[in-house]
Amino acid sequence: MKQIEPVILNRHSIRLKGYDYTQSGLYFITTCVQNREHMFGKIVEGEMILNDAGETVKMVWDELPQHYFNIQLDAFVIMPDHIHGIIIITEPKSIHAESCSHGLSEIVRGLKTFSARKINELHNTPGKKLWQRNYYEHIIRDEREYLNIAQYIENNPQKWEKDHSTGGFETRPDEILSAPQKISPPIKDKTP
Repeated sequence: MKQIEPVILNRHSIRLKGYDYTQSGLYFITTCVQNREHMFGKIVEGEMILNDAGETVKMVWDELPQHYFNIQLDAFVIMPDHIHGIIIITEPKSIHAESCSHGLSEIVRGLKTFSARKINELHNTPGKKLWQRNYYEHIIRDEREYLNIAQYIENNPQKWEKDHSTGGFETRPDEILSAPQKISPPIKDKTP
């Protein structure tokens, strides 16, 4: 009998080579539901209406700073089949906090793990895969990028029907970064 060799997929990292994702900065993240299933609710007249799974993801997002002391959360949106958010990694406030600092991949892993576990408990679907394996990230390098990305996140529900009526997303990441927008600057930590 002829033995069939398994297909080994060569997965390439989409992270910036040599970049330290534990360093302080602003990071735009997007992660999608497995098979782009509409898990979190629906868009009605340009507004996202969350279902129980969507509310669970929102709760887990809001609780992330309780688990990762070196982060602040900024703009965030839950869509039917994906989420967008800005995570701000801050400098540790003490030597003890430095040993507890986490990088972006650990924070996103926590978001995905905690939310999947809670949603699977809620739906009685233990072990069901909720999220796609990877996530998109972009290091926000300046105020213009921040403003464009925050505006994109805020307007995402209004663009849903337009983007999906054409069979895909009309707005590409490079368009998000180059479009001039107006929005408030990032939240600044006011603690000494």
